[in-house]
Amino acid sequence: MSERISVLLSEAEVDRRIQEIGEQISRDYEGRQVHLVCVLKGGSFFMCELAKRITVPVSLDFMSVSSYGMDTKSSGIVRIVKDLDDSLKDKDVIIVEDIVDSGRTLSYLMEMLRDRAPRSLRLCTLLDKPERRLVEVKVDYTGFQIPDKFVVGYGLDYAQKYRNLPYIGVVEVDKEKEE
Repeated sequence: MSERISVLLSEAEVDRRIQEIGEQISRDYEGRQVHLVCVLKGGSFFMCELAKRITVPVSLDFMSVSSYGMDTKSSGIVRIVKDLDDSLKDKDVIIVEDIVDSGRTLSYLMEMLRDRAPRSLRLCTLLDKPERRLVEVKVDYTGFQIPDKFVVGYGLDYAQKYRNLPYIGVVEVDKEKEE
């Protein structure tokens, strides 16, 4: 089996949109510090680029979660693989995610982080697939709404490949070459 990647969003488009989100966050948090929480692994590329474009003071932390169940799809049951290093108490927190699709994992994660008493809690995602939503999640900052296609690049992977692509691409699996 082989795969082909077709460009959905170019590097220039992604770069321009991250700049716009950074400017919006800078306006929204003027005079305050923002604490970015990256959901690993996919969100790391986006968060690093976003943080460089925010002009107010920024602190960073990382969290790794796993959704598991009997299926290959997210069950919405979240297991914390790596928890945050710092307290969220009284901080203006933005969760930075690579993609929001079903919403189950993020809904659970946001509720869990709300219990840690941040001053504010918002969600920022590079990509949003609203037609896949099973649980409503309020996304405060969205890079792009995309169709229900399997995408890679800018941190998103297919079998741990393609994270390093500087653009967002759609994976097209060529099943004819499977033999």
